[in-house]
Amino acid sequence: MAELGFQINTHKHTVSAATLKKFAKFAVANISDVMNRTNGTVDLRPFHKGGKILGRAFTVKTAPGDNLMVHKAIDMAAPGDIIVVDAGGLQRNAIIGEIMSTLAESKKIGGFVIDGPIRDVDALGKGKFPVFARSISHRGPYKEGPGEINVTVSIDGMVVQPGDIIVGDQDGLLAIRPEIAEELAKLVAAVEKKEKDILAKIAKGTLDRSWVDQVLRAKGVLK
Repeated sequence: MAELGFQINTHKHTVSAATLKKFAKFAVANISDVMNRTNGTVDLRPFHKGGKILGRAFTVKTAPGDNLMVHKAIDMAAPGDIIVVDAGGLQRNAIIGEIMSTLAESKKIGGFVIDGPIRDVDALGKGKFPVFARSISHRGPYKEGPGEINVTVSIDGMVVQPGDIIVGDQDGLLAIRPEIAEELAKLVAAVEKKEKDILAKIAKGTLDRSWVDQVLRAKGVLK
């Protein structure tokens, strides 16, 4: 019997490339609105030069400050996968740095999401390889375990399962279950069209703002 808390699982993706591509053009804020504004991270931020992170989750749960299973994840993950690491959110020892990021990029992995610290942020900040993390620490990681690969994890309170769609931009990160992805994409497309229409009316000076006073009258503030 394997030691508890020490396991490596495989996972078969169910989200098609076509479905995944639909989320490339959407703003995370708009996806969040459609998901009732109750999902996603708030304390993780991007450390790379800029650009969206998008791919299927390859999850890792590790002891805080230990990256043994993150190394194994780099060897196992498919091109385009996002390695999502639940390191407990503790901020002492970095989970990855420049070397691991460079290795992952060379294997065409889609990026890192780490609920824990990273280091070598000056180097990471000059590149476009997506890295989202909680914080920074110069202290290096241990490589002893325990850890688990392709299990359900919690990232800043956001539950992520292997194969979930991970999408992130400067506003934050979201995990999307494969079974809702197609319907969600339709709803977000409608929201983005509505926003474009609003911005066009602002530019023309024709935006109707009467709803503000209507709400205030309903609350008894205006007569």
